[in-house]
Amino acid sequence: MDWTPLWLSVRVSLTATAIVAVTGTAGGYLLAKARFRGRGLLEAVASLPIVLPPTVLGYYLLVALGRDSSIGRAWESIFGSPIAFTLTGAVIAATVASFPFCLRAARAAFEAVDPRVEQAARTVGLPEWRVALQVTLPIARRGVLAGITLAFARALGDFGATVMVAGNIPGRTQTMPIALYDAVQAGNDDRAALLAIVLSGVAVAALLAVGRLGRATVP
Repeated sequence: MDWTPLWLSVRVSLTATAIVAVTGTAGGYLLAKARFRGRGLLEAVASLPIVLPPTVLGYYLLVALGRDSSIGRAWESIFGSPIAFTLTGAVIAATVASFPFCLRAARAAFEAVDPRVEQAARTVGLPEWRVALQVTLPIARRGVLAGITLAFARALGDFGATVMVAGNIPGRTQTMPIALYDAVQAGNDDRAALLAIVLSGVAVAALLAVGRLGRATVP
């Protein structure tokens, strides 16, 4: 059994989750606490990966990041390699696909924080950034962690966007969902079943973790 797809999936999903944990949490805080024109539109655009077919999302990313795009040319001139059909492309696809799961969960968690607690912290002289880091974030941490867990599961299981942006190159960009597809196409039922069981196990573990975090937030 070749476990390279598992190793690549773990690398891609952990990197994507680390990026999403920072950007999604910050974005969720912004949407929950700030009031500005276009806030609803911004959240709708950021949430598009949830409702778009993954192949459509992957197509948009491929057009935006391919060698013919300005972003793709700039990246290649700086780093000497393209984004498309590389592991970097797989990370970007998984990041974009999983971002709204963390964003929306974080926003809900921050909105649930009692504003009187934050106001009490301001009255003792804490600046806004310390209120956010030392008061709001610790109270909302379980909801934020639930969103990060969902984002990890989404990144690990992404197929459509990843195969469009990173392709299906064994040993380089072939993650577990893509390897599962390959195994089915090749009639390798044992390999397909094993890959499906591993992915299903991770999904169940993630859902159990989210459920536990959710129950823990209920007093």
